[in-house]
Amino acid sequence: MRRATFVIEDPGTSGVEDQFILPRHERDEMRKEYDFSKARKNPYARRLKKQITLRIDKPTIAYFRSLSEGSGMPYQTLINLYLRDCAVHRRKLSMEWRASAR
Repeated sequence: MRRATFVIEDPGTSGVEDQFILPRHERDEMRKEYDFSKARKNPYARRLKKQITLRIDKPTIAYFRSLSEGSGMPYQTLINLYLRDCAVHRRKLSMEWRASAR
């Protein structure tokens, strides 16, 4: 059986690639329409993410919205991906607090 390999590369990684291998019949035989009338929501989806409220300044939102237009992803998803990348790589923000002159 012939297989198609789809490789997603992230230039920021150390050469680690995720590979998704689909059999040829799954790749070539896409239907024109699919019936989702009997579909149901993923019962585990609520456990994957938690809705919270963040206050983000306008320039930051504008930056992620501009990235969103180029990538076709919602800007909220891009913010989540960026924050997840920071968490996975244990990146820490370098800050210095100065005493205010009063």
